[in-house]
Amino acid sequence: MTQTEPATSAQPGPGAAVPVNFRELSWQDRLAHVVETMREMSLQTDPQQVVTTFARRMRGTIEPGHTISLSRRGLSAPRVRVTRNSQWQTQPDPWRETHLLPVLGGGLLSDLVYREKAVILPGLSLAPDDPSRPYLEHAKSLMAIPHFEDGVGLNMVVHTAFRENGFKPESLPELVLSSNLFGRATKNLVLSRDLREAYNALDAELRSVQAMQLALLPQGPPRIATLDVATHYQTSTRAGGDSYDFFKLPDGRWGLMVADVSGHGTPAAVLMAVVHALSHMMPGEPWPPGTVLSYLNRALCERYTLASGAFVTMLYGVYDERTRVLRFASAGHPAPLVRGVNGDVREVEAVGAGLPLGITPDEVYGERDVTLEPGQVLVMYTDGITEAFNGERRMFGDQRLRDAIRDAGRDANDVVNTIVARVGEFAGLTSRNDDRTIVAAGVR
Repeated sequence: MTQTEPATSAQPGPGAAVPVNFRELSWQDRLAHVVETMREMSLQTDPQQVVTTFARRMRGTIEPGHTISLSRRGLSAPRVRVTRNSQWQTQPDPWRETHLLPVLGGGLLSDLVYREKAVILPGLSLAPDDPSRPYLEHAKSLMAIPHFEDGVGLNMVVHTAFRENGFKPESLPELVLSSNLFGRATKNLVLSRDLREAYNALDAELRSVQAMQLALLPQGPPRIATLDVATHYQTSTRAGGDSYDFFKLPDGRWGLMVADVSGHGTPAAVLMAVVHALSHMMPGEPWPPGTVLSYLNRALCERYTLASGAFVTMLYGVYDERTRVLRFASAGHPAPLVRGVNGDVREVEAVGAGLPLGITPDEVYGERDVTLEPGQVLVMYTDGITEAFNGERRMFGDQRLRDAIRDAGRDANDVVNTIVARVGEFAGLTSRNDDRTIVAAGVR
C-alpha cells in the first residue's frame, strides 16, 4: 500500500546536526545550514531517507520535544494511524510497512487529524484512557500541522514540547507552508519510486516477450542450394510486430515469408506469434502462395483481427532451388527488389496484390513468377526500413534503399550490412520509430 505521509520526524543519524541554539544564530548561519540541508536532500531519491535526513538536520529548529506523524488514509473516523514517531528506536517505512504501524481508535491525536486545522495547544491535559497518552506523556504543549491532499487533510505532523507554551502562534503560518511543501516533495519522490519500480517490472515482462519472440524466428539462415540468405531483424521496442520465416517444402522448394503487424510493442508481438503458429499449422500438401495468404487471412479475420482493427502485411513466395523460379504473392506488403548482375535495382510488383491480412475474409491474392539469375540479389523488407525518419523528420525512402542495394558488395551479407549501415547513418540504430526487417538472397 502506497502512502504519502510527509512527516518530518525520525531518529537523528550521523552527519551535521542542528545546533541546540539554532534559533539564536545569525540569519547568515541559519541560511547556510538550510542551504546545506537542501543540498544533501537533493542527492537522495529514496523518500524514507529524505525524511530521515530532513529530520536530522532540522532537529532543534523548533522547540525541543518530539514529533509524531499521523495519517487517516484508508481509515474512517475516529481511527488514525501513527506513521512516524521520533521516540521509536526503529522507524518502519510508512509507504511499504503499513502493517507494522499502530492504529488509534480515538483520543486527542485522532481529534486533531479529523479537524484538519493548524492548532497550537499551549497546555495539555489528557484523560487517563486517552489512546494518545503513550505518545504524549512527555508533552506539555503541542503544535499540529495538517497536510492536505486533494483538498483533504489526510495527514498531520504533531510537534510536541517539553514545556508549556512551547510554540509561538506567529510562527505557525510559515511552518504550515514549509511542512506542506516538504510533504508534496516527499509524495513526488514516492510516486517517482513507484513509477520506477513499475517501469522495471514492465521492462522485465517485455524482455520475456522479446525472448519468446526471438525464439520464434529462424535460428540461422536456411541451406538452399542456389540461394545465399542473410537476414536482419530489429524491433522498435523490446518486442515488435515484424517477422520472417523459411519453410522447407518437398521437391527442392522453399517457402520464404516476411510479415509486418500493424502497430508496435507487445500487442503486435502477440499477433505475430499467432501468425507464426497459423503458418506452421497449414494442413495438407504445400499450397501456392496466394492460397497460403487466403488461408491466413480467413483465420485472422475469423478469430483475431476484426474486433481489434489490427492487420498484417505479408510477402510469401515459394522458391524452386532447381529452376531458380520464385512464385510469390503479396498482402499489402512492399514489393521485393532485385539487383541485377549489372547493378541495376528494380522492383518486382505482385500481380493482383491484395489487402493486408485480417481486414476482409474473402480477399483474393494473385501470384507472380520471377526467374532469378545467378549473381542477382533478391531483397525483401518491411516498411520500417524505408520509413525510418531522421531528426529532421525526413524519411529514408525508396531511393536511398535502392542506392544502398546497388552500392553493396556481391553477396547477401554485404547487401544487408550496407542497408543497415545506411539506415543507421540516416536515422540512427538505437532510436527507431518502427521495426526493421531485411531478408536478402543472393542467387548462386
